[in-house]
Amino acid sequence: MSAARSSFWPGGAAGTVLRIVASRLVQAVLTALVLASLCFAFVQALPGDAALRIAAARSGDDRVTAESVARVREQEGLDRPLLAQYASWIGRLAQGDLGHSLVSRQPVWSELAEHGRFTLGLGALGWLLSYALALPLGIACGFRPGGWLDRGTNALAVALASMPSFLVGIGLISLFALTLRWLPPAGFRTGAHMVLPALTLALGLAAFSVRIIRNAVVEVRGAFYMTFARIRGRSAGSAFLHHGVRNAAIPVATFAALQFAYVVDGFVVVETLFNYPGLGDLLVKSLLARDVPMIMGAGMVVGLMYAAVNLLADLACIGLDPRRLAGRSA
Repeated sequence: MSAARSSFWPGGAAGTVLRIVASRLVQAVLTALVLASLCFAFVQALPGDAALRIAAARSGDDRVTAESVARVREQEGLDRPLLAQYASWIGRLAQGDLGHSLVSRQPVWSELAEHGRFTLGLGALGWLLSYALALPLGIACGFRPGGWLDRGTNALAVALASMPSFLVGIGLISLFALTLRWLPPAGFRTGAHMVLPALTLALGLAAFSVRIIRNAVVEVRGAFYMTFARIRGRSAGSAFLHHGVRNAAIPVATFAALQFAYVVDGFVVVETLFNYPGLGDLLVKSLLARDVPMIMGAGMVVGLMYAAVNLLADLACIGLDPRRLAGRSA
């Protein structure tokens, strides 16, 4: 196994890669803890009675009584000092337990897993759809910078990037669901219900990535090694395919990881708009109900997912350009 690994990471670079992975894992755990702690502080800073909101979420606003609120406060230990509540959560976390939802009484992990599978499917579809749009357009614009396609794509990208996700989603619902009646406007019962939410995410992602891909292609095509390849008789397309794709992919891979932050922000808005039962919908409902363990658990999961995506992007960039290891191993 070591022989195979050293052939992939030459010159003892495997040790450096392992150190990078270990360092990133430690950073990921610390970041997730900080994020969950901030979620706890922000939710506790909200005005109003948390026990009242939890009792209302359990039984409905019109069935809340003073007795039910007092019962929730006592059962969930909400009358304890905040520091004691936080210390209790940290103690359970050290044992691998995220606690239970204050509303559904179900374990936080099972709720996150149930809703997370919907979000992962939607996010993956939106991300793939965005690059299905951005890759051919970005490469075509990079081969003809300043042309009519480049100018038109730039104008469309600026317009989409300046529009909030919910406005793009409302426009798609109006066109494809209410006017043309091709797709359902909201909910999740069939695969067709994923199209409009995924397209809303994809358009927002493609608006940025198409310009990154276009600029990477323009920069690579102007490099000396590309000119040298053309002098040796290769066509523009052949030279780019053999010498440019690998170099142009590096900034695109880095940016694709950064786009995960947009996806996190986007799925909260998109899932709420389309009544899609994912993590974003769960997070909004948990915030309204003051379901602190669920909010803290969701914060930790999002932080760990963000760190994992960035680690994968780093490894992809190192794989594309092993010279990046030189500075890290020094």
